[in-house]
Amino acid sequence: MVIRRRTAAAILALSLSLPIVPIASAGTALADAPGPAASAAVTQQLELPRPTGPYATGRQTLHLVDTSRRDPWVPSAGARELMVSMYYPARPRTGGNVAPYMTTEEARLLLESQGYGGVFPPELLSGTRATARTDARPVPGRHPLVVLSPGFSVHRATLTLLSEELAARGYVVALIDHAYESVGTAFPGGRTLTCVACDTINALPKGEKSKAALAGVANGRAADVSFVLDRLTGRQPAWKNAGIIDRKRIGMAGHSIGGNSAARAMASDSRIRAGVNMDGTFFAPVPADGLDGRPFMMLGTDAGHRPDSKDTSWGEGWERLDGWKRWLTVAGSGHFTFIDFPVLGAQLGLSHPDAPLSGQRSGEITRDYVGAFFDQHLRGMRQPLLDGPTPANPEVNFQFRR
Repeated sequence: MVIRRRTAAAILALSLSLPIVPIASAGTALADAPGPAASAAVTQQLELPRPTGPYATGRQTLHLVDTSRRDPWVPSAGARELMVSMYYPARPRTGGNVAPYMTTEEARLLLESQGYGGVFPPELLSGTRATARTDARPVPGRHPLVVLSPGFSVHRATLTLLSEELAARGYVVALIDHAYESVGTAFPGGRTLTCVACDTINALPKGEKSKAALAGVANGRAADVSFVLDRLTGRQPAWKNAGIIDRKRIGMAGHSIGGNSAARAMASDSRIRAGVNMDGTFFAPVPADGLDGRPFMMLGTDAGHRPDSKDTSWGEGWERLDGWKRWLTVAGSGHFTFIDFPVLGAQLGLSHPDAPLSGQRSGEITRDYVGAFFDQHLRGMRQPLLDGPTPANPEVNFQFRR
């Protein structure tokens, strides 16, 4: 089963965001692209910008199985499964080829889910060139760990730019795909699992039942994250390079439902010291007693997450956060500003008046502010960027800070 475009739009409507769209900033539909851009897409290669940090980057992939839990969406499938891309600072000129962005089948399903399977070939998306090299030798020492969780229905590869940026700055990154929660994710054995969770939620009546189901997604992902931390930091870690992880410096960030999951994971797992929500509605609310004083940042769209927006969950969450906190919104942004889509869409000449922020600025703002947050709260490096508005970033509005 593959999520239909109306499913994604309905889910995002519940979060009061702009409609979901493919390979561009939110509000930018491929159908709106001019003819020359569409024809150029057949021959050109998409490419993510190189990270700004001092390290080369490596990537390895883990398949993790939590035998203590059955999959919540397909119980007959058995244990809960996860795919995890491990990014890390690496020694230069080591490793194999540049790690692939995603498989062609994953790209096909992502494009078709939006109704644009015939507009751009899946090879265009799957062939996106990034930076990390497979099996590169890690830089020795102990490095902070950041867990990343993508938006609902969206493949984990859409957070590649942020993952590589953090790894180049000296972080280990665990980027998770949650089984049956994306339009298509490759698993071992030649399986590509599709978004059964999307079909399940789409079948519910709109309103409180749908919101409750999405709260369940956030809570389920929090359990996934705790399991991943167990497997990365336990006595018999699942990753061969786990010795480079500093177990005392762990953070989490996520986009959309993944951002909600960051707060829920912090609420249930004290190992996570700091978190970021990138434009996600708090379907599962921040606990009434806060997060034990741990820092949290909300980074979202002006249109959907200003204090006067219809999404009241951010105001409620802000009041409950009890540590260092920031509420930032970005002018001209859309729901997908904080992932790879606008960066790739800009290379095809795509634009839309509802989300005029350029692809370049979308990537820079996400990279700089999320990176600064973790540098300050996991590495103890004060970041003036987080103190207030700056002339270099006029799009970023500090709604509240404490």
